[in-house]
Amino acid sequence: MNPARLEVTHGLGCYPIVVGSGLLSRPGLFSELLPASNLLVVSHPSIQTLWGDRLKAGLGDRHVHYHSVPEGEQHKTLASLEGIFDAAVSAGLNRDCAFVALGGGVVGDITGFAAACYQRGVSFLQVPTTLLAQVDSSVGGKTAVDHPGGKNLIGAFHQPVGVVADTDTLGTLPDRELRAGLAEVIKYGLIMDADFLDWLEAHLEDLLDRSPEALQHAILTSCRHKAAIVGRDERESGERALLNLGHTFGHAIETGGGYGEWLHGEAVAVGMVMAAELSARLGWLAPSELGRLRELLSRAGLPRDPPRLGAARMLELMALDKKVLGGRIRLVLLRRIGQATCTADYPDDALRGLLEDLTGGRG
Repeated sequence: MNPARLEVTHGLGCYPIVVGSGLLSRPGLFSELLPASNLLVVSHPSIQTLWGDRLKAGLGDRHVHYHSVPEGEQHKTLASLEGIFDAAVSAGLNRDCAFVALGGGVVGDITGFAAACYQRGVSFLQVPTTLLAQVDSSVGGKTAVDHPGGKNLIGAFHQPVGVVADTDTLGTLPDRELRAGLAEVIKYGLIMDADFLDWLEAHLEDLLDRSPEALQHAILTSCRHKAAIVGRDERESGERALLNLGHTFGHAIETGGGYGEWLHGEAVAVGMVMAAELSARLGWLAPSELGRLRELLSRAGLPRDPPRLGAARMLELMALDKKVLGGRIRLVLLRRIGQATCTADYPDDALRGLLEDLTGGRG
C-alpha cells in the first residue's frame, strides 16, 4: 500500500498531509518537510518507547532534543507548556529550530501552542499517533491548552509545516482510543458526506479490525474534508465551525465530568447524539436518521448517553464555548445526514428541555 498525500492550503501557504505505513523511518520524507537541523521532539514516555527509535531513523543526522509531557487531557495545562519552554531554552534552541509533536491530540495541541509562542513562533511538524489526531486535531492549525473553566480556552492558530500520519502507530493504540477516534471520522459523514457515512456503516468492522486499507481510506477522506474547510475558513469565522458538531456538548461533558474521565472522542460521540436529538426535536432531522446515528455509535463501541450533570451545569459550561456570540450559544445541528448548520436560531426552551431530559433535570 503506497503512501497517499494531500495538501492543506492556508493564508500563508500550504503544507502536506502524508498518510501511509512505515513513514516514521523515511529520512527523505522528513528532509523534505523539516529542513531545520535543531529539533525538539515532544512526546509521552510510552509513545517515545514505542516509536522513538523509528522517528530517530527518519530524522537522520540532526541535533535532536527530547522532552516528555505526562499523559492525559488533565495535563494539557500551562504548567506543561512551561516545561516545553524550559526544555527549548535549556537546549539553546533559536528561531531556526523546529518542534516535532509525536503523539496524540494532547501532544499535538500543546506542542503546536508552544511552537506558536516560543521566540514569537517557530516551525513545528505534526506526527500524530492516534486515530483522532490523524483525522482531526493534527490538521488545521488550532493549538491550545485547557483551563479549569473549560477546554482549549488558551491557544493560538499556528499551522504546522506538515502532518505525517503513519498508520503503523495505530497497531499499538488501545481499543478504547481507536473507538474514540472513530467518533471524529463519523462526524465528517454527518456534516458533509452522506456517502462516506454509508461507507463507514459498511466497513466499520474493517476499521475496528485495523485493516490498513480501510484506515488509510478513512483517514484520507476525513483529512480531505477538513483540509477543504480549513482552506476556505482558516480561523473559524464561518464554515469551519461545522467541524465542531457535538463539540459544544462534548466539551461541557469533558469539563464537567473531569478531564481524563471521558476521552475527547467519547464526549464528542455523546455530543453528536445530543445535537442530532435537538435537530430531530426541531423537526429538522428525521427520527430514523437519529436512530441510524445511535446504532452506528453503538456498533463502534462508543457511548451515546451523557453523564447526569444537570441542565444548569451543562448550560454554564456550554456558555464558555468559543462559538458563543452576543450571549447566544451557537450550536452545530443537522438538517439531514450530510448537511449541517451552525446556528443560534433555536428556542431556548428546546435546548433546556433537551438538557433536562438527558442530563438529569434542572439541577
